[in-house]
Amino acid sequence: MAFIVYRKTCTSIVPLGTQADNRKKSLIEHAENDWIYPTLIICANGFLSTMRPSESFLTPYLTGPDKNLTIEEVTNQIFPVWTYSYLALLFPVFLITDYMRYKPVLLLQGISFVITWLLLLFAHGVAAMQVVEFFYGMVTATEVAYYAYIYSVVSTDRYQRVTSYCRSITLVAATIAAVLGQLLVSLAGVSYFHLNAITLASVSLALVCSFFLPMPQKSMFFHRKDVSETLPGPDKAAATGGTDGPPSRPEDKSSASADRAPAPEQQAENAKPQSHMLRVLVQLGRDLRDCYSSRKLLYWSLWWALATAGFNQVLNYIQVLWDFRAPSHSSAVYNGAVEAIATFLGSATSMAVGCIKINWDLSGELTLGIFSAMDAGSLFLMHFTDNIWACYAGYLAFKACYMFLITIATFQIAVNLSMERYALMFGFNNFVAVVIQTILTVVVVDSKGLGLDISTQVSYIAHTALTSPTLLQEASTPRLAFGKIPGNVLA
Repeated sequence: MAFIVYRKTCTSIVPLGTQADNRKKSLIEHAENDWIYPTLIICANGFLSTMRPSESFLTPYLTGPDKNLTIEEVTNQIFPVWTYSYLALLFPVFLITDYMRYKPVLLLQGISFVITWLLLLFAHGVAAMQVVEFFYGMVTATEVAYYAYIYSVVSTDRYQRVTSYCRSITLVAATIAAVLGQLLVSLAGVSYFHLNAITLASVSLALVCSFFLPMPQKSMFFHRKDVSETLPGPDKAAATGGTDGPPSRPEDKSSASADRAPAPEQQAENAKPQSHMLRVLVQLGRDLRDCYSSRKLLYWSLWWALATAGFNQVLNYIQVLWDFRAPSHSSAVYNGAVEAIATFLGSATSMAVGCIKINWDLSGELTLGIFSAMDAGSLFLMHFTDNIWACYAGYLAFKACYMFLITIATFQIAVNLSMERYALMFGFNNFVAVVIQTILTVVVVDSKGLGLDISTQVSYIAHTALTSPTLLQEASTPRLAFGKIPGNVLA
């Protein structure tokens, strides 16, 4: 009997170690694979929300028999509303996105998508289409949640991998959507109304995907693990030495540099919870001031804002220009094919930046000047030509050059910054770009301003593209006069 008890005792003890080892192994495997599910869901959301085959044919749809609007109403009364709503929503949405930890804002984006296309399908009149543009402005302002969400649910060693997935899936979806839309219109004779119905189905599925996203436990600014710690400075980010992927989170970095005075909020560990938001906002303001104290970052950021404003303006009104050159009611429309080729060329030129082995600190401004001149030349071509094919070619060259330059500018801005400061500068630069675009819209486009025709508007953007790099190069000449670049421009 004692022998039997001994055997039972042994069989109960031996598996305990084995079970503990198995449990530890399963926890490690879970930790290694917990990035897969949120990455799959967010990529599915990105693919479905970008899969909009009707978007390349928006202007022909609005000016066609479905909505029966004039080209002047579309240009001077409807499209400007998107710019105004984008400006009004961008800054509060940027802060709310982080404070709400991304998922609620992704749900808001999905709802805005659905409302946009429901109104686009079934509403009529100028006022209704202006409401459409307002909700599309909400969609655009909430895009930051898509790109920021994944960093809150995966570890830093996965950042580069998931970033490539999230960005590439949207490029693939945009290309497929443009090709599909063109094939359906040209070969199958599908109406623009049914194209918009397909888009509504796609964005509705994207909204459903958003509900399955895990709720993040942290965010970049308001819900950091150590909220009393100041955002890592650019000098610390530079010390890490890696620029191939996003920099590490604050908890992976060293302590703040000695030359920065301690922030008052660090001394208040027991501060009231309601003062937390104010402390974060004050710290964000200080970080912006520190970042823009670098002449290099200031110049590249200013060019980034000017170029993005012009690019968004062209993107917003290019279909109007095409319809002006070749009216959709009497000519074949190839908007989808052109957009597909433009997306492919933009992706190729962006990838080319990573393959070119040159010193961008020394050659970046020269490259910026050359390609900005090419951008301006393509816009002048679209302004002066009456040939729709030349207009298409000018747009392809414009988008390819812009994507090439914006990749260089993004790298120049991000290379010495932590992820938190890069996100902050990206948000603020984008806000400045929308302010510039709004001023351009109010003065040049809006019917209450000059209300110029679309061809003249393109020439204004071309002049901006041509002069902005010249101004920046003139401003930066003293820094390059002695033929050397400071080792740490942000120190």
